[in-house]
Amino acid sequence: MPGLAKSIASLPEPPSSQIEESIETILSQVPFVRLKGWKRGAPLQGRRVDLVLDLMAGRERWRVLVEAKGSGEPRLIRGAIQQLRTCLSGARTYGVVAAPYIGPRSREICKEEGVGFVDQAGDCRLAFGQVFIERQGFSNPKVERRPLRNLFTPKASRVLRVLLEEAERSWQVQAMAQKAQVSLGLAFKVKQRLLDLEYAREEDKGLRLTRPEELLRQWAENYSYLKSSPLDCFASGELPEIERTLADYCRKNKIRYAFTLFSGAARTAPFARYSRGFAYAESDAAKLAKALGWKPVPSGANFTILNPFDEGLFYAARRVNGETVASDIQLYLDLAGYKGRGEEAATFILEQRLRPRW
Repeated sequence: MPGLAKSIASLPEPPSSQIEESIETILSQVPFVRLKGWKRGAPLQGRRVDLVLDLMAGRERWRVLVEAKGSGEPRLIRGAIQQLRTCLSGARTYGVVAAPYIGPRSREICKEEGVGFVDQAGDCRLAFGQVFIERQGFSNPKVERRPLRNLFTPKASRVLRVLLEEAERSWQVQAMAQKAQVSLGLAFKVKQRLLDLEYAREEDKGLRLTRPEELLRQWAENYSYLKSSPLDCFASGELPEIERTLADYCRKNKIRYAFTLFSGAARTAPFARYSRGFAYAESDAAKLAKALGWKPVPSGANFTILNPFDEGLFYAARRVNGETVASDIQLYLDLAGYKGRGEEAATFILEQRLRPRW
């Protein structure tokens, strides 16, 4: 039985797009599949379908309809599925959504809706008749450059802080921008990206997060406390005394600061003993260390001063027993990127402090 590649080669015009080549490569691995014909832009049910494949799967004849999108974002994938629905009529017709890259959330949507997917990275799921092919785990071969593609830039993430701190609330764009201290235009772009990625929905009263925990986890994967220019120091004395010295000095000298990582967690959701303290301080770290009598060291540090890369890191910081502690959102982000005990402490913060609010 001739393979799919030979069948395509015998057709008048071979497919040229990368999506078509991806489908060809995937189906050619199934020995009992033969392509009988294909059309681009075929009219069906009053609209045009990007690609229609007529093929034999064993003894059954199938028509596969492919709707291609320039991006695999959840909202666009749902739109593609809706378009396919209008054309899927009769027995043995199967819909497939194609995009340069289809992420985990969009894959779930396709599976729930009973349609297949394929992307240029190599991920796919095709399930019709006797055919079942599923491949996942390939990385995005090409990061798409789009406005505000990254939700986690410093200023864009200020909006996320506002939404995650009050996840039960619906937000109008103007109020969201004012609270986050960003421009109205940026707040609107963040809103659109959250809707596109289905992290939020639009209600009568405004924008509301629908998957705050998943959004926070995704943010943590794209975040590191090391972005805040750490200065590792050694200070004499017990850690509680060292932390108190820092807090007193910053308060007297009007330096904005906030305990984070283990120092912050110990004051809000005690999880385990720790031997190294951390704090953000809006000051020249080297000068601050010198004023405190601490010695910068390449190893053996017992305290790290972090110079915040954006003032948003102080958002929702609170006073605990007279000392300033970073928000639970910030504590989770910092701890999640600290391998080992930090990840465990981040999970504790999530379970004990954040989930009950969401």
